[in-house]
Amino acid sequence: MKRRRFLAISAAALALPPAADAHSTSWQSQALGGQVRVDLRGGEGMNQRILSAIAAIIAEVEAAASLFRPDSALVRLNETGGLADPPPVLQDLLGLSDRLHAVTGGLFDPTVQPLWRALAERASAQAIAEARSRIGWHNVAHQDGVRLAPGQALTFNGIAQGYAADRVAAVLRRAGYGPALIDMGEFVALDGPFTLGIDDPTHGMLGQRQLSAGALATSSPAAQWLPGGTHILGPMDQAPVWSTITVEADSAVLADGLSTAFCLMPATMIRAACANLPEVRRVTAVTFEGEFLTL
Repeated sequence: MKRRRFLAISAAALALPPAADAHSTSWQSQALGGQVRVDLRGGEGMNQRILSAIAAIIAEVEAAASLFRPDSALVRLNETGGLADPPPVLQDLLGLSDRLHAVTGGLFDPTVQPLWRALAERASAQAIAEARSRIGWHNVAHQDGVRLAPGQALTFNGIAQGYAADRVAAVLRRAGYGPALIDMGEFVALDGPFTLGIDDPTHGMLGQRQLSAGALATSSPAAQWLPGGTHILGPMDQAPVWSTITVEADSAVLADGLSTAFCLMPATMIRAACANLPEVRRVTAVTFEGEFLTL
């Protein structure tokens, strides 16, 4: 299950835009490690062509980046260490990871997958140390095909859902649909506003945000626990600094990746990163004591 999906599903309070009428259409499916939902408010509803396009996007992303499908390109990459001709979705995710890795000072790192697996499987201390030693995005070559260093494996669970949500939003936008809210663990709004709740696993519902356009993503270390710690893993063994982080940004993929990495970054580092990210609109942080801050 996607690590932020618990928060998104259990914590979000959705409200109709003021101008919406009583008509609404919802489409939902189990995909990408959890529930995917598109809510369309007003108008005639989504036609079959649009529904087919949404399903095709999700299927394409799953075929490229799912860790749960044995035939996905990502599983094959992790098993073999390389792909000569990765699919376009995987190429996009690799490029996006380059940027996120750079702007977060290396704290966004898809090569944590062996460590995540070792902790989840309650491996020995030696095996965990070996898994940690394999972390290093700089060892992933993807200029011509993609090749991993020995023992490496990738996870795109931090951005694949946001990437899919952005593509679904683009399809709806081009077709003239709205108001609409896309929920893939992150939220993308078209022609809102929608009211979204910010919930912390320890302290409960702490605030709300109005989202008219763009995206919102939330991460919390306490949303899922692994033996020995939280599911948000610092590539250099950094401990989480915040109980919950919510990022509002122009794109879901950016909000998605940053909300994970920002859990490991103090306020000064978050502000410095955002100074180079004009697409970021607002960052909300919850301290371990329950204080609700806008950074």
